[in-house]
Amino acid sequence: MPVSLVTGGAGFMGAHLVKELLSMGHTVVALDDLSGGFRDQVDPRATFVQGSINDYALLDALFEAHKFDNVYHLAAYAAEGLSHFIRGFNYQNNLIGSINLINASVRYKVKCFVFTSSIAVYGALHPPMREDMQPVPEDPYGVAKLAVELDLYAARHMFGLNYVVFRPHNVYGEYQNIGDRYRNVVGIFMNQLMQGQSLSVFGDGLQQRAFSYVGDIAPVMARCVDVPEAYGQVFNIGADTPYTVVELAGAVMEAMGVKGELKHVEARNEVVHAWSDHSKLERIFGKQPNTPLVEGLTRMADWAKRTGARQSKTFGHIEITEKLPPFWAAQS
Repeated sequence: MPVSLVTGGAGFMGAHLVKELLSMGHTVVALDDLSGGFRDQVDPRATFVQGSINDYALLDALFEAHKFDNVYHLAAYAAEGLSHFIRGFNYQNNLIGSINLINASVRYKVKCFVFTSSIAVYGALHPPMREDMQPVPEDPYGVAKLAVELDLYAARHMFGLNYVVFRPHNVYGEYQNIGDRYRNVVGIFMNQLMQGQSLSVFGDGLQQRAFSYVGDIAPVMARCVDVPEAYGQVFNIGADTPYTVVELAGAVMEAMGVKGELKHVEARNEVVHAWSDHSKLERIFGKQPNTPLVEGLTRMADWAKRTGARQSKTFGHIEITEKLPPFWAAQS
């Protein structure tokens, strides 16, 4: 029976991945510092450990005690736009923390390291983004993700560490932290509607994204360790159909059964159009499910209404205030 570590296991995607691995017969340890996740989202069949990937002693003790076969690394602070203003925090948590895990995986002879990267590595390249394009990230979050990808490549060639990298994009669904005001637009919209607030849209709202339902992502990530053809490879993963943010807002209102108003705020510096090509994923893993946006939003809305609104929190460690979007600055 494989023993797997899931970092960020109490978070949105991590909690889904933990359930998927347990259903496959894995013994699972979920590590999370609960900065963005919730303890009650972790399947009770898993062993939960509260802690940080920046705690070297804790990582060493966990790897020594459990002799992990696989590491699924999902712990990150995934706020692309905010990463410009929290550069030190971003690199410490999204890059250095990842390197700590890679070091431990090499030392303890982990079979496969699965890394959740991001479409952010592509920057403003013309969509659909393909894995054979040269990444040009435009924000520190994307830079950190690409650096980890490159380090995994180096670790494989130096130490033989097998890895699989996934680049998901705009993932939504049950367990998302709808109280995070800086990331996850679907969750932000649902939380605002439940509090009777207007939906905040940066600029004209014509930015395009393909919104990916988490239930389509977790299964293929879980089973990739059993697909040797995937080792050493990078895969885009997610939905194929792009929507504007304004279209998304309308779809969220319909799913929630609430008619809200849009509040356009000053545009921020962000990639305008971003979605990916998934033909490489299908060549290795076969045709993947693609939950329609309306169906996925309905599932998430049902969960969100049961869970209830969450009070949004400000990020308390802004390092640069110059050019911080006024909408964020006003809430800080």
